[in-house]
Amino acid sequence: MSQRPNVVLFMMDDLALGDLACHGNPVVRTPRLDALYEESTRLTRYCSGPVCTPARASLMTGRHHQRTRAIDTFCGRAMIDPSERTMAHVLSEAGYRTGCFGKWHLGDTYPMRPQDLGFDKTLVHRSGGLGSVGDHRENAWREGEAYFDPVLIDDGEPERLAGYCTDIFTESALTFLTESGERAEPFFLYLATNAPHTPLEVPDRWIRHYRDQGVNETHARLYAMVENIDWNVGRVLDRLVHLALRADTVVLFTSDHGPCPSARDFSAPPERQQRWNAGLRGEKGSLYQGAIRVPSFWSWPGVITAGRDVANVTSVMDVLPTVAAATGATLPSDRVVDGIDLLPLLRGDIDPEEWPSRTVVMQWHRGDVPVRDRNYAVIGDHFKLYRPESDAADELYDLDADPGETHDVAALHPSVVDGLRTRYVEWFEDVGGDDPSRFAPPRIRVGTVAERSTTLSRQDWRVDPSLADLGEIALWRTADLEAEWLIEVERAGAYNVAIRLEPFSWKEPKLFTSVHLSIDGVARVVPWAPMCTLFELPDVFLETGPASVRAWSEGPGGLRQAALYVDIAPRTRQPLG
Repeated sequence: MSQRPNVVLFMMDDLALGDLACHGNPVVRTPRLDALYEESTRLTRYCSGPVCTPARASLMTGRHHQRTRAIDTFCGRAMIDPSERTMAHVLSEAGYRTGCFGKWHLGDTYPMRPQDLGFDKTLVHRSGGLGSVGDHRENAWREGEAYFDPVLIDDGEPERLAGYCTDIFTESALTFLTESGERAEPFFLYLATNAPHTPLEVPDRWIRHYRDQGVNETHARLYAMVENIDWNVGRVLDRLVHLALRADTVVLFTSDHGPCPSARDFSAPPERQQRWNAGLRGEKGSLYQGAIRVPSFWSWPGVITAGRDVANVTSVMDVLPTVAAATGATLPSDRVVDGIDLLPLLRGDIDPEEWPSRTVVMQWHRGDVPVRDRNYAVIGDHFKLYRPESDAADELYDLDADPGETHDVAALHPSVVDGLRTRYVEWFEDVGGDDPSRFAPPRIRVGTVAERSTTLSRQDWRVDPSLADLGEIALWRTADLEAEWLIEVERAGAYNVAIRLEPFSWKEPKLFTSVHLSIDGVARVVPWAPMCTLFELPDVFLETGPASVRAWSEGPGGLRQAALYVDIAPRTRQPLG
């Protein structure tokens, strides 16, 4: 057994527990993941999610996402506190080479990019997904084709790569594995696909089988994406075998949360629209088991017991402490690490019945500050307390007897409700309560040696928090918002600013008269020109320190539209560090 095992961590996006054949799905084909399932200890009460950024913040830090300031998926709340210590930091300090491929979703700008937070090699997309308005401008609004031939961020620089996104990320990961093997140094590979998140784009050759089986088009595409994931996971595992590294590698396969509500078959009756999810209730965004219980397969030949289910309550926060224990890495000692080391449980050193009792508390909703009692859950060894909204009643479920959460038994067990409720109240205060100072979003730094140009996108703009419940798409496409970006100028001087507006549409043409830039005391206005989307403003002088950036176009009758992107670059470039 190696004393310094390699680590391969697969993190899927929107992949539900029921999306794998090994979990009973009668339609999807996942032979490589089914084989990995047989080789693994499976954590069957593993809690992740319930949405992308919070899950990834907890995965990377071992902490409740409320401690990391990465508390939502957009509006500047998908940026992690740059002072956080990530899994990549921990393993890099232990001598590991680190690589991140795919979806990051913890910050697109310095100092919150993966290369700023411990990763040596990175190939990622911007924002929460390819084709979103926070993605690279050449991908954004490419409806129907964003997952093909995308512009990706390769070690900080944009590059268009040919092929299908999941295949591209995997190919780069394979190169990383081969290079690491040649160097004979331990490595940490983080392969985080943006599939099977919507849009459901995948090469047609993967879809045909499911169409032939009579699967509706939505789910045929979704299962095709899952089968493509399965194939790519197999490619990574085969490369480990080829390099004679499989026995010395810890492999973890998981997902950030359950099914996305938009990946429905809307042509079917409501009760049949969502894909099969092993009888679990709930979708992404809720805290029912269908949203937070996802695959968690741990494989390490000869060390972690194969072919075993462990039903103890575990959490995404446990991944970092467990990986640190397996590799001999040292966890940060200057902050709370909420997760626990699961290695004794995975190795079979302790009977699961003798594992200490535990409760996991979770909470998430839109907005800038946690709201007491809103969408929280307390999950214990047997019972789970859940309140979907602040003004709703507490619900209690016996997960042993009722994993599908069909029977609320709160009235039958008032003392259990009281005990779990007390645990929530204690936890809420511990992670910051509703104190706004504990949850202020990080500022984007401008004029650093780390970035030649800083791109501000709608992913990170700040708006009235009360509008957050509109959801990402509606909010991003709302034209008259008083949106701003919070920046920190690190070097005073002249900057070139480029304002990019939404693409011109002949179907819904909008005629403006002027384009505006406001950066605290600096105001610039340029004339608007028909069908133009790029407006450059050279020699904008910025002082050092915090500032607020606004950019928009104006037209007759109060017409107003916020910018799609703002690029800020020092007029005199510094060499990259």
